[in-house]
Amino acid sequence: MTVPAFEEYVPAIDCTCAGCAAQRRAAASALPMRYGGHPAAHGARRALVLATAAGVVLSSGVAEAASAASTTGAAGDRTAEATGTAPADADGDSPQGGPGPLRGGGAAGPPSSTTTTPKLRKSSRADIINRAKKWVSAQVPYSMTKYWADGYRQDCSGYVSMAWNLPGNEWTGSLAEFGKKIAREELQPGDILLFHNPADPSRGSHVTIFGGWTDYTHTHYTAYEQTKPYARKKTTPMAYWTNSGNYVAYRYKGLISPSAGSGSSVKAFPGAAKFGPGASNTYVTELGRMLLERGGKRFYRVGPGPGWGDADRRATQAFQKAQGWKGKEADGIPGPATWRLLANGTGHDIPGTGNGSGGGSGTGAGHGDSKPGSKFPGRGYFRPGRSNSHVDRLGKQLVKKGFGKHYTSGPGPRWTEADRRNVEAFQRAQGWRGGAADGYPGPETWRRLFG
Repeated sequence: MTVPAFEEYVPAIDCTCAGCAAQRRAAASALPMRYGGHPAAHGARRALVLATAAGVVLSSGVAEAASAASTTGAAGDRTAEATGTAPADADGDSPQGGPGPLRGGGAAGPPSSTTTTPKLRKSSRADIINRAKKWVSAQVPYSMTKYWADGYRQDCSGYVSMAWNLPGNEWTGSLAEFGKKIAREELQPGDILLFHNPADPSRGSHVTIFGGWTDYTHTHYTAYEQTKPYARKKTTPMAYWTNSGNYVAYRYKGLISPSAGSGSSVKAFPGAAKFGPGASNTYVTELGRMLLERGGKRFYRVGPGPGWGDADRRATQAFQKAQGWKGKEADGIPGPATWRLLANGTGHDIPGTGNGSGGGSGTGAGHGDSKPGSKFPGRGYFRPGRSNSHVDRLGKQLVKKGFGKHYTSGPGPRWTEADRRNVEAFQRAQGWRGGAADGYPGPETWRRLFG
């Protein structure tokens, strides 16, 4: 009997015809889960074609060839993970597993089935961010084959599956099914930025959780992500370090409206009539809470509370002036712009009282702060979104000491990720590790830089 010869057909990635689309779908669903079915199974499929054409007995030759191809792919994955070839904050080149069920007890091994129909569990923005913070606090190590105690795979897509409270583990090729595409300017905490590379899912594909803008320019945001060596929260360029233009913003379809006072997601601006003399309502309390977080603690002896008082007016006015507003724009009564900046955590914080010590935990300096002296001005000046002369002076001193390699321009008065990384390099040069080398200057860092 003559064995027919088969010619392998590889669908074009950019071809939109029905045949190529069907081939791509079949390839993705039939391949091993490790990369959503990419290289290993492709090799096994090629071995099957060649073996059939040559008349090799299928029960032995093909099975052996497929097994060898799969083993080779798995070994390559383990090597990439063990060597840590991807820079920690560079390109998100982190291998990941495919769609599958939750796994208990941190068990290792690839999932055995796929999730085909999205099932949505209701979550608020606060719920999503709080779940994301749990892995960051626990420093869950990155792994594409292990599962954390909650049953989710310890890679980037497993992390988002956990934060979105999905019923199973998804991957970058399937997460979009659970979200709706939005514009980047619409991003709010709990949304995601997703890049799936269909040409080679194991190279570059990555996903991060948006935690909020770090400043009013919207050039950087707080990213929650699972990457090597473990889950982290970090100020990140919009949209990511590399492949930035390919990241797409998505919002979870099962999102519910958060209750007032939960994180940075608050109710829409209720109108100016809710504020001012004689007003007493929950919006006044919410306003006061947000002002406390932005450096307004010194204005409140008690509270905040539902009854409008002079403390609310003065704190609101201080926040408005910190944005550079004057006249009616800084009358102490919140308008839509004031409320939006407070709710989104953007804009400038209320400045301290000269030396940076009077504004509480959220204190930051405005543009008109006093000239810094040799004494450490306070930690509040060195945070994402801050802009003041202390940051400028710190940067210049870092350059002078030989720790300015991360500056592509500047330094300048606005605190950036380059400032943080240069400070971290200086701290590590002192032999410090862990929390002592987090990139944020404290009194001892300042003393050694300027002493």
